[in-house]
Amino acid sequence: MKPTVLLLVLDAVGASTLEYLLDHYPGRPKLPNLSRLGLSRILAPRFAGRLGADGGRTYAARVEQASASADSVIGHREMVGIVDPGVYELFPKGFPKDYIKALEVKIGRRTIFNKMAGGMEAIALNADEHEKTGRPIVYASKCDPLIQIAMNEAVIPVPEQHRIAETAFCLAREMGIPVTRAIARAYVRAPNGEITRTVNRHDAVLPLPGPTLVDVLREAGVWTVAVGKTSDLVTTAYHERIKLSRRDFLDPALGLRFVHPKGKDTNPYNIQGTLDALISAAHVYRPHGTFIFSNLVDADSVYGHTKDVPGAIRSLEEVDRILPLFQKNLRRGDFLIITADHGMEHRPDYGYHHKEPLPLIVECIGDGAALAAGRQVRPGRSLCEIGYRVAQAFGCEKEYCRDCGFRPQWRKNSSGITVSGPDV
Repeated sequence: MKPTVLLLVLDAVGASTLEYLLDHYPGRPKLPNLSRLGLSRILAPRFAGRLGADGGRTYAARVEQASASADSVIGHREMVGIVDPGVYELFPKGFPKDYIKALEVKIGRRTIFNKMAGGMEAIALNADEHEKTGRPIVYASKCDPLIQIAMNEAVIPVPEQHRIAETAFCLAREMGIPVTRAIARAYVRAPNGEITRTVNRHDAVLPLPGPTLVDVLREAGVWTVAVGKTSDLVTTAYHERIKLSRRDFLDPALGLRFVHPKGKDTNPYNIQGTLDALISAAHVYRPHGTFIFSNLVDADSVYGHTKDVPGAIRSLEEVDRILPLFQKNLRRGDFLIITADHGMEHRPDYGYHHKEPLPLIVECIGDGAALAAGRQVRPGRSLCEIGYRVAQAFGCEKEYCRDCGFRPQWRKNSSGITVSGPDV
């Protein structure tokens, strides 16, 4: 039986970002499990006294991003073998007038706003007019190179919202507007006026330029599972996609916690989905193994752009608390890989996606000695190295190099073992 590999992406938790959060957080964060997995080996030495003991049986290092832009789409795709040299833009003054005019013709609706704004800010400012006129709220993201279109589900049906997003993105590509996606931001408004964005959002995303790690694994018979938004970012075929959004699907016995005071977190749903995938992998006959690609987004969407340092730390502490649940459902020889897709720079006005060194932690369950002997993931020049080592776990590394174009840097380490990347 081939192993189960869980690739867990902590969205926007780059190494520099994590150091920033710790520098601006008073007291000692409760991160014993990440510490045991080697967190202090990734961070500057000054943080060692505030973290727990290092178990010494894992691999932990920083890796670099080869793609030009810091973005969730770009980072996740690089992990599975796609390096994007493209430079994408923000639009502080909104989108070009000729683009908006052409978009209105294509969707058969006038639009409103067309300014840069945070998501909830744009909706709050324009919800009344939108709901009165039926005109979609178009706005530019403050941190991502994308087009966002907010619409009330009671005003514009969800299927039409999705078509509008697809149309907006296709038109942007035709007109050479450098964005990575267009998002339909579906929302509802309660009788008391409270606005809530729903799970019916739709991302129209850059097409993949070629095969990915997921395609290589699926061709080899490995069961592929996307949890959370990974399937929206790496838009290829998976055997299974898990997106939970209802509290009644959370197992009460697990004690999953919502950190945000208003329960705006999505991590509990993706944690539950990841556990569901792990339990299934352990009990369903899959002779070629299982690859689980999971994303925990709250440090980005809930706490990153709002520059909420205590909230981001509390969110990480909750992730740390549930890590043993993942490890408990992995068997000897399985892999837990933890990384990030980009960082988050806290500027005076907002939190912006940031290109920076990214953490990489690898645990081979019950096999620390083999890791120490050289089987561990070693940092290469890009996040593609993660995909290479996942492929290696399933015996598909040659196919990954051939189909995804990845070329490891072969060399001998100090023990005479052939590895890729620098000897660290």
